[in-house]
Amino acid sequence: MASNVNPTVRRRRLGQELRRLRELKGMTAEEVAERLLVSQSKISRLENGRRSISQRDVRDLCGVYEVEDHRIVDSLMQMAKDSRQQGWWHAFGDIPYSVYIGLETDAASLRVYEPQVVPGLLQTRQYAEALISGALPESSPADIEKRVSVRARRQERIKDTERPLRLWAVIDESALRRVVGDKRLMVEQLEHLIEQSQLPHVTVQVLPFDMGAHPGISGHYAVLEFPDTSDSSVVYIEGVTSDLYLEKAHDVQRYSVMYEHLRAQALNVDQTRQFVADIAKEYAR
Repeated sequence: MASNVNPTVRRRRLGQELRRLRELKGMTAEEVAERLLVSQSKISRLENGRRSISQRDVRDLCGVYEVEDHRIVDSLMQMAKDSRQQGWWHAFGDIPYSVYIGLETDAASLRVYEPQVVPGLLQTRQYAEALISGALPESSPADIEKRVSVRARRQERIKDTERPLRLWAVIDESALRRVVGDKRLMVEQLEHLIEQSQLPHVTVQVLPFDMGAHPGISGHYAVLEFPDTSDSSVVYIEGVTSDLYLEKAHDVQRYSVMYEHLRAQALNVDQTRQFVADIAKEYAR
């Protein structure tokens, strides 16, 4: 990229502003779609930032909303232009979860619950390669290498000394017990996990088996928060063929409360490091 513009975030901000203008006009998405002779789903995708927004789209929508301030129109047009730039991840070709990568790249903090594997941002390269190979057995070596490289590039946010990502990870014990690759690889991964947990902006807690049922029993999710207060928090739920992004305040609040319960039930930081170290010793025998 020629600049630090994040196209994913630009699309979200532009979509939020277009929704605000529509609501100020007192129009429904269906009414706008009828005026522009497009589908209602297009208007919805433009507003939720899941679709690229052209300057023509912005011009047409501003016309419908009767925006007369040229400064506002020019600002929205520039945002549309910025939203069509390419993020660093585009250099790797088609990435199924590119929207998430764009959000993660700009996030100030990330709270993640992982029930099955070590979180991607805390994986060693060898663990990531073995994990992706096992999870996607029909993938070519080139595709596996691409995914591993993308994961390594994402991890640079953890190493960034100027704007490090504030990461809080709650990991189920099953993620530590699942042997990915071989036991030697697991020793290296768990030692790396302990090392990363000592960074001031990284917190790792383990949820042991003996805690029984808990609020995260339904599966993995992540909550992303952003430095700009105008950007709403997002709950990300990964799927096999499609992902789910929740941005409504009551949805984010519900998952945030669930996360607080997970943190309360999990081992504290010191107990977690000892717990992980003990499992690593078992693998090393």
